Amino acid sequence: MLTFAKILLVIVSVALILVVLLQSGKSAGLSGAITGGAEQMMGRKARGFDLVLARITAGLAFLFIATTMWVAWLIANA
Repeated sequence: MLTFAKILLVIVSVALILVVLLQSGKSAGLSGAITGGAEQMMGRKARGFDLVLARITAGLAFLFIATTMWVAWLIANA
């Protein structure tokens, strides 16, 4: 069971990395943090493919945390 959990954790980790890399950048470095940050805080929402990627990222992040906790529990109770 521990081996399966570790393999699942690696798969989820790689998927999370790929989905994050597929997302478009929201700013252009430090200048984007100063000027573009207000635009994002004022309610600019992701649309289309960016929205799908954001939801997939959130789901994979939750799955990553849950799988990590599962692996830790399996190791502690082994």
